[in-house]
Amino acid sequence: MLTILGASVSVAGTENVRRMPIALTLVLAQAGALRWQARAPVTVLAVNAASGLVVWALLPAVTLTGAMLAAQITLCVLSAIRPWRASVWALAAMCLAAPLAFGAGGPAGVAVWLLTVILAWTAGQWRSAQKARTRAELRRAVVEERARIAREVHDVVAHTLSVVVIQAGAADDVFAQRPEQARQALRAIETGARSALGELRLLLRAFSSDEDEDRSMEQREPGSWLARLEELAETVRATGMAVRVYHEGATGGLPAAVDKTAYRIVQEALTNTLRHAVDADEVSVRVAASGDCVEVTVVDNGRTTQSSSPAAGAGRGLVGMKERVRLVGGSLRAGPVRGGGFEVTARLPVERAS
Repeated sequence: MLTILGASVSVAGTENVRRMPIALTLVLAQAGALRWQARAPVTVLAVNAASGLVVWALLPAVTLTGAMLAAQITLCVLSAIRPWRASVWALAAMCLAAPLAFGAGGPAGVAVWLLTVILAWTAGQWRSAQKARTRAELRRAVVEERARIAREVHDVVAHTLSVVVIQAGAADDVFAQRPEQARQALRAIETGARSALGELRLLLRAFSSDEDEDRSMEQREPGSWLARLEELAETVRATGMAVRVYHEGATGGLPAAVDKTAYRIVQEALTNTLRHAVDADEVSVRVAASGDCVEVTVVDNGRTTQSSSPAAGAGRGLVGMKERVRLVGGSLRAGPVRGGGFEVTARLPVERAS
């Protein structure tokens, strides 16, 4: 704008030279007002529009578009940060200056004026849409992270608490008649609780920072989760349930996401057996690894009723398993087995998750 004002001196007379200090002061006032446009865009727009008209009146050689440049900038900011209705009213108010542009430059002047005003308003709308999209993505990320934390906490706590509840009940039943068996149950409770506490500490440490979690996954040896299946099975065997674990194929080189997902599927399936399977005393776990996928199958020999079925409850068990499998691009089937029992089968592709 200062360049435009300077150029006008060469074509203006003595009268214009006397008006130059006033116009220059107004231009400086417009530039200073831009500092507050984010806080009070409507007020700043009114001030810059009024001062721009005065500058244009003092120096007719300056185009209306050039004199109102600060007002157009403020219109763009207002359109970006204020509701759509308020910005439309501001756009309409700016368009009211079209007759002045026509008087100064004819149809071409009107076209240039309306084009610049509409472009300024549109740029603000585009920025507003970008910000709304970013906020939506952040909200979705927060929801997904909360769901992930809930799944992790559920996987760690639910299994251990199920074992603890069953062992505590068994200890209470035989406390007087068979104290040694009661002590074994209490030792199993202590072992399970310590294991859960250690996993919770690791879990909280992982959630403290995404970088820490990534570093932890990099440092973890491949297959380390599935290597702990026997340890997991021992906690269930302590309840009196016979658990048989079968491995087919090499699971040592699995991607970390598939390795952990397979372990969590087994853990949740065993937890569901303890909770929901009526008269179950045996469960088999089979992990079969081939070149392109890992298949996990957990089958118990109990019977499920409509009220005890894991699919009938409002818990996160099957929902969490399906979500975990979906995240690595796999599939999951869960349901009663003909002849009795309940089966959970998950197929996890290795290439898509790596």
